[in-house]
Amino acid sequence: MTNVIWFKDISKEDVNLVGGKGANLGEMFNAKFPIPSGFVVSAEAYKIFLEKTGIQSYIGEILRNTDIEINDQLQSASKKIQDLILRTDMPVEVASDIKKAYENMNVNVDLANVPKQTLDFIQVGRDNPFVAVRSSATAEDLPDFSFAGQQATYLNVKKTDNVIQAVHQCWASLYTARAIYYREKNNFDHNKVFIAVVVQKMVDSEKAGVMFSINPATNNEDEIIIEAGFGFGDAVVSGAISPDNYVVDKHTFEIKNKTINNKEFMFYRDPNTGRTNKRILSHDKSRMQVLNENEIIQIAKLAKLSEEYY
Repeated sequence: MTNVIWFKDISKEDVNLVGGKGANLGEMFNAKFPIPSGFVVSAEAYKIFLEKTGIQSYIGEILRNTDIEINDQLQSASKKIQDLILRTDMPVEVASDIKKAYENMNVNVDLANVPKQTLDFIQVGRDNPFVAVRSSATAEDLPDFSFAGQQATYLNVKKTDNVIQAVHQCWASLYTARAIYYREKNNFDHNKVFIAVVVQKMVDSEKAGVMFSINPATNNEDEIIIEAGFGFGDAVVSGAISPDNYVVDKHTFEIKNKTINNKEFMFYRDPNTGRTNKRILSHDKSRMQVLNENEIIQIAKLAKLSEEYY
């Protein structure tokens, strides 16, 4: 069994092992798209956790005694299950594999067969990176169902113990109230939905957002839409701000329209604590165009390339 798999060893065929998010990151990494490197703590690792601890039967018992249509019961069941997962120790071999992978992320190679002396040498003087730790459920993003946003994501995680803890918290988030309810209503067997966890180098971004290779508002297949804000992308993705909106012709890459909105705040990494903080933007900064014309065109070209690839 494989507890940890590097992006370079992952393809779209591995959804059952690394989840939808992990599988597509592997595809894009190997297709040479400009994405940060990383690895996935596989669904097999989560299965080992369930098997070695025997907690699946307790989870099932809690769910059988829960009426999901009664909100208090649903919330209580969710808390009980998440608390159970978090206070149950992660198997030593899984934690050890996560530790080895994280502490060698800057090498970005499969170190399974590297002699210990070499490992000790390459780790000397090397700082561990900030990473994003993201849930990747094996049932997510199916053609007829969407599990997006139901499990946890942790940004700006640094140091081995914190990464291992974040992975553990992602496992627990498989049983948020929202996730439990969605699976029940769509007849998904809780015992057959597993979770992988993506650990990816974190970009300390000045600007971030979302791109669409088809205009989602009009279904116009000839238009690329880009939405952007300052700092990390969470403010855009969550809908907390009104981002800039750029419309680009997919064939000529002409910028057809720019809507510059008032972006009241941004999320950023505090240089002292490493934590994600919120900063209110000045009047001038909040009304400033986020992406310049060259950046808009380069991102539009990536949107077209990704559409062609898939």
